[in-house]
Amino acid sequence: MQLEDYFDFVTEDEVLVNGTRIGIEVILSEYLAGILPEEIALNYPPLSLEQVHATITYYLGHRIELDRYLGRREARGASALKRQRDSKSELMERLSQARRAGTVV
Repeated sequence: MQLEDYFDFVTEDEVLVNGTRIGIEVILSEYLAGILPEEIALNYPPLSLEQVHATITYYLGHRIELDRYLGRREARGASALKRQRDSKSELMERLSQARRAGTVV
């Protein structure tokens, strides 16, 4: 079995642990925060300890490209959060205007 066989390379920006819906960024963010592999496996029951170790091993062998991957995932998440906050602010403003106009109680 090749190390890459542990993963489903869906797109350039989505890599899942094979047989799960868990992205490698979940494991790697915990690993990089100092969480032990055993704890990661306990926190995510669909993952085996072997899959967690395979992900960490793959990261250590491909650190530069996976750091870029993690950066893209983080930027996309931040962008989505900003859009959500902007949308909420716009909705709240519309609601406030409708209340002032007396069209919403």
